Amino acid sequence: MSPGLAAMNDRAAAAGPVAKAAGLLEDLAGVHLTAKRVERSAEASGTAKAAADRSRAKAISARKLVPLPPSPLPDKLYAAIDGTGVPVTAKEAAGRDGKGEDGRARTREVKLAVFFTQDKVDEDGYPARDPGSSSYLATFEPASVFADLAEAEGIRRGAHHIRQYTILGDGAAGIWNITTAKFPEATQIVDLFHAREHLHDLARVLEFMLGDQRESWLAARLEDLDHGDIDGICAAARAYHLTGVKKDDLDKALGYFENNAPRMRHKWFRSRGLFVGSGVVKAGCKAIVGQRLKLSGMRWTVAGADAIIALRCREAGSQWEEIWQRPHSQTATA
Repeated sequence: MSPGLAAMNDRAAAAGPVAKAAGLLEDLAGVHLTAKRVERSAEASGTAKAAADRSRAKAISARKLVPLPPSPLPDKLYAAIDGTGVPVTAKEAAGRDGKGEDGRARTREVKLAVFFTQDKVDEDGYPARDPGSSSYLATFEPASVFADLAEAEGIRRGAHHIRQYTILGDGAAGIWNITTAKFPEATQIVDLFHAREHLHDLARVLEFMLGDQRESWLAARLEDLDHGDIDGICAAARAYHLTGVKKDDLDKALGYFENNAPRMRHKWFRSRGLFVGSGVVKAGCKAIVGQRLKLSGMRWTVAGADAIIALRCREAGSQWEEIWQRPHSQTATA
C-alpha cells in the first residue's frame, strides 16, 4: 500500500467492521482489498502507533524528551480516567475471573484517559470544554504502564505549567493511586453522577429500615452530596444500627464516601468553575471502544483490539492530519 492508501484504510477499518471497510474503499476510492488485507494493514498501523506512543511516553517520563508547554497556555487542564470491558476470545480470557454465574471472564479491561482544557465558563456559570482540545490514550496494559502513559500525556499537555490541573474519576482507588504518584499537586474530583449512583445503592441497603421514608431520605442525602456534606450522609446512615451481613453491606457502601470525602466537595469545586463530572470519558468509552469493538458477535485478541483502539484514539484526538500529512505520501503519477 502507498502511505495515502494506508491512511484511508486505517480510517475505514477504525470506523467499522473490516468487511464494510473494504467495501467502502472500493466504492469511494476504486481500490479492491480483501477484508483480511484491510484488517492486517490497520492492525499493523495501530500497533505501530501504540508502540510509538509508548516509546514517546517512556522518553518523556525519563526526561529524555521535554515537550514545550502549550502556547497560549490554557487556564485549566483535566484528565478524566475510566475503564471498560472488551469482549475477547476464550484464549485471551483463560484463567481470569469473571462476573458471570460460571465465574469465567469474557472480557478484558481497557483503561482510557481523556485530556482536555478549559478557559471559560458558559453564561450559566458552568465550565465549558475548549473545542478541539481533547486527546485520548488507552491500553490493556497493567495500571503501572497506564500510569506512565498518563503521566507522559499530562506532561505533554502542559500539566507542570498550567495553573489548575484536575483529575476526574469514578472513585476507584487505582485512579487516585496513579494521581497521587504521578501528579500529587493535581486536584482530585469524584464524578458527581457516579457518587449519586452510590447514594442510590446506599438507599437500597437501608430500604428495609427506611420504608415509606426512602424517597425523602434519599433526596436529603443527594442534597448533602451536592453540598459536600459527607459527614451528614454517614451520620444519617449510621443512625440505623445494623448487625451481621447488613452491617457489613452498610460499612462497604459508606466506605466509598468516607474514603473519597475530600474529592466530593462538589459545591466548592463548582464555585471555582471546575468540572465535577467525568462524562467526557464515559462518552469516550462508548464512542471509541463500545461502538467499534462491542458489536454483536465480536471477540477480539488483545493485540487486535489494542491496535484498533489506538487508531480510534488518534481519530478522536484529531491527529490524523498531523500524522499522515507528510511529503510524498502518495505515489507519483504515471
